[in-house]
Amino acid sequence: MIPFSLRGTFSPASPRTLDPSNCCPIVVSGPSGVGKGTLYNLLFERHPDVFCLSVSHTTRSPRLGEQHGVHYYFVSMDAFEDLIAADGFVEHAQFSGNRYGTSKMTIEQQTAKGQVVLLDIEMEGVKQIKKAGIPARFVFIAPPSLQVLEARLRGRGTEKEESIRKRLAQARVELDYAQSEGVHDAVIVNDDLERAYKEFEDFIYRPA
Repeated sequence: MIPFSLRGTFSPASPRTLDPSNCCPIVVSGPSGVGKGTLYNLLFERHPDVFCLSVSHTTRSPRLGEQHGVHYYFVSMDAFEDLIAADGFVEHAQFSGNRYGTSKMTIEQQTAKGQVVLLDIEMEGVKQIKKAGIPARFVFIAPPSLQVLEARLRGRGTEKEESIRKRLAQARVELDYAQSEGVHDAVIVNDDLERAYKEFEDFIYRPA
């Protein structure tokens, strides 16, 4: 299992400059539990004020420690459906009985601040963004194996057995989709945190 407690053990990053062609949104996807958040939180930590995470809307209940407007906008099913009817989402999807979506207004507000927006979204959201032709760069974070992914999910201690089975089944679908030609601009296997982060950072900073 990847040691997620290693945050902060890296030496400070040397300043890097983003090529103007790289300033479109970056779509980060991958199975639940693969370590996407660990990677982009390290990016935010090492390059403060350059990037920001698009805060998604969801109908699921907050987990312990999650805050409204920071981790998600927690909304009712009715409020979520009102946003769909108003064409307020760039993408939206349903997973494990809950709805998730990225609002257009949220991205516009964050982009207006001069920051590069990262979107952490599910496979269906990736498909919707690509179908809509929205300019973005796509990176997929993969686990070393499904066995390792299962160990990480169980290690969270927040998932019921049924939820773990559903997430692993979804992970198989996402991994198959990630192998499709042209879907992602980069695929990074998160088997070693330092190496995976280096690949992630290099992808973001290389010219598009």
